[in-house]
Amino acid sequence: MPDAPISEALKRVAPSATLAVSQKARELKAAGIDVIGLGAGEPDMPTPEHICEAAFAAIRAGHTRYTAVDGIPELKDAISAKFKRDNDLHYSADQISVAPGGKPILFNALLATLNPGDEVLIPAPFWVSYPDMAKLCGGEAVIIPTRIENSYKLTPDELEAAITPNTKWLILNSPSNPTGSAYASHELEALGEVLLRHPQVWVMTDDMYEHILYDDFKFVSFAEAVPSLYDRTLTVNGVSKTYSMTGWRIGYAGGPADLIAAMRKVMSQSTSNPTSISQWAAVEALNGTQDFIADRIKVFKERRDMVVAMLNDAEGLACRTPEGAFYVFPDCAALIGKHTPGGVTIETDEDFARELLETEAVAVVHGAAFGMSPAFRISYATSTELLKEACGRIQRFCASLA
Repeated sequence: MPDAPISEALKRVAPSATLAVSQKARELKAAGIDVIGLGAGEPDMPTPEHICEAAFAAIRAGHTRYTAVDGIPELKDAISAKFKRDNDLHYSADQISVAPGGKPILFNALLATLNPGDEVLIPAPFWVSYPDMAKLCGGEAVIIPTRIENSYKLTPDELEAAITPNTKWLILNSPSNPTGSAYASHELEALGEVLLRHPQVWVMTDDMYEHILYDDFKFVSFAEAVPSLYDRTLTVNGVSKTYSMTGWRIGYAGGPADLIAAMRKVMSQSTSNPTSISQWAAVEALNGTQDFIADRIKVFKERRDMVVAMLNDAEGLACRTPEGAFYVFPDCAALIGKHTPGGVTIETDEDFARELLETEAVAVVHGAAFGMSPAFRISYATSTELLKEACGRIQRFCASLA
């Protein structure tokens, strides 16, 4: 049989590394191996009951048909109220887009705006999909390495040095996946001063983890911190992480009306509307009680503190304490060049992750997938008992390296 006619655009991208790790863990579990998967960024808490009840009510009310392409009016109203309540940002209905997940929001914006040769600036470490989305949409991903001494956050000088006449977008993710680092208001203002000198550059902010913060850190969205760039900012968010609604697939964004209209045009010829039932559930998520969030953050913080402490006790690992999200990104440079008891040399962080999975049945994602080596990412959005066991296995693995 002839090979499938794969496009050149698709050949430029790689499958999602995080999804690949999760799939490998599932396969090993199915084979009877006691694998602890720390690759997926998915809260282990259930979707709150009042949100589920809103979905049941939507079904009973017959809200099971096609909706407006980029969101029902009720959900757009709820999103507008959320932006005003949480971020002091004002978006009308024609400035809001709802899509089947945060990924389609990002993809739709890039597809609607990128031309060949346009550059997308992406600070590293980055969420694995940003560069490949830019490439798939015809643009060029320009990676800006950050430094651990700056908590993996982009500095104004690093941003200035990366901008060219071809720069179209800067993607900022705070709190970050994979590092958990978060930008303070003054840090965003400093980046804004650079961007004001370059009117061709737009800003895409991925705020998906805005409510998952620790130690009284105050979240500020970019357009809130730099109101002079409101008209050049797409503020992206969703219900997946805060409300444990990953499978419901609802992402949203606020931005200039003409950009939102272009994104709507993309959706009209691709996914069309998000699931009607999920949209009604998201209305309740945003409008309903938020009281449960604080209790969940307390659990995440306890897990964060335990994981950071245990990883820093592991031989050869250095792990900073993140401000938000539910990830840690430990540095494993001190282990590169060491050997396993079986004689395998750890030459890269991918070797580390593979040997850890093979010998201790712990699945993590290697740092190179996020554009920064040698390191790896752990998601602590799983049970405290499993995390304790996994970190113990990691300590044992690191101690075995000679």
